[in-house]
Amino acid sequence: MNDTCDISFKEKANIFSYEYLQCILFLIGLNDDSYLFTKKLCSKLIITSHIMEDFLDFHGAKKNKDWVFYRAISASVRHLSLACYSQRHTLDRFDFYNFGDQNHSAFKQEALDMLQFLQNAIHQAAPVALREAKRLGITIPESGYDLDYFPGIATAGQLEHNIDDAMPQSSQKKNLTRIASQFLELIRDFEEFTFYERYDLEAIYKLVPDVINEVTIRSYEMRVHNIQSSFDSYVVTTLQSPDAELLSQLRSHFSIVFHILQVLGRLLHFYERHLYDTGFKHVYKNISLSLSDLIDPDNVLDRAVNYCLYYAGRFLSSGKAVATKVLNKNMESETIEVGIPKDRGFHSRPSLLVAKIVQHYGGEVKLHVGKDQFDASSVLDIQWAGGKIKKEEIETVVFTGDSRALNDLKILSGVNYGEDHMGKGIPLPIELSYLI
Repeated sequence: MNDTCDISFKEKANIFSYEYLQCILFLIGLNDDSYLFTKKLCSKLIITSHIMEDFLDFHGAKKNKDWVFYRAISASVRHLSLACYSQRHTLDRFDFYNFGDQNHSAFKQEALDMLQFLQNAIHQAAPVALREAKRLGITIPESGYDLDYFPGIATAGQLEHNIDDAMPQSSQKKNLTRIASQFLELIRDFEEFTFYERYDLEAIYKLVPDVINEVTIRSYEMRVHNIQSSFDSYVVTTLQSPDAELLSQLRSHFSIVFHILQVLGRLLHFYERHLYDTGFKHVYKNISLSLSDLIDPDNVLDRAVNYCLYYAGRFLSSGKAVATKVLNKNMESETIEVGIPKDRGFHSRPSLLVAKIVQHYGGEVKLHVGKDQFDASSVLDIQWAGGKIKKEEIETVVFTGDSRALNDLKILSGVNYGEDHMGKGIPLPIELSYLI
């Protein structure tokens, strides 16, 4: 099979640029400031700019001073369009999401402002892309696409929910326990990035890219995507399901976070790859400066942090109670009786290890001491229990709740809660390596 052809690079550039430039002409011809990009328009921009970028990369445009800027504009349009598509999807779906009694009314207007910011950025790039194409001698299409070519598809109407397949309850509970646990673990990990007062630019400069960057955010995006995929593959919500409302709320929370992180990842990629000063000189430096003149890097950073990161944290925080409720309704519960830490009782170290085990799994676990019960995820509660145990000279206690946590608590109690008779720490079994 022969993968080469005899036409020249310039002729190929004309072919691969044609539909991309039709999109560019359409954008330049838009005169309605209230027009919102449709998902079809975003998709066409993504596909055509991606094909253009790949073609240029294949022929070494990144290392050619004549073509490198045309390639950079194509890449910028692609990543901004990817962000725009995800943002439009979030807006289209927002009224169908279910957040229970959580109030997220301010989000919708900010989401619309964010969409318009992305649109404006692409608008700014369009004339420059056309100018570069003309400079390079690329054939310009006679006209762009008609407005009717990019219809919107959002509607308030919904098809009837008339599929009522069922799944064995034991499988459903097992899947929901796993999914809710994974979501709670992600929420805990993301807490270091959660904030409640918007950052000023000086604070943002300290965050991006040293703390918040494309690589970090993409890892969270993939984790949320995996949780959502697992939910859609293994959880069935029937018409008669008593938990339909709760499961709808759970999926709504990780779905909207996924799309917000998609936008954040694209903005960070665009900033780090095209706007951030990485120390290049001459050609690459000039390209970065030219793009910065088109699209203000400070505005990109502000929207990335004070919209995307802010609301990702907000929706994760409000989803925590939902995921906890789902987990506690579906997890397997057990009761175990174990000894107390020898010699020193539930002081700081053993209390902390018990709490960390319970927090690791996320399900509810209670510590029973006589007729009293304590929250086993709280170090303070466990130490209060320890005072009662010491005072009443109790030698065994009962834990009830999440069977996964209780299994590890058995292992922990078997090694005297991780310390010797002098109260010094000892190595933990491999099953408890996550505590280290």
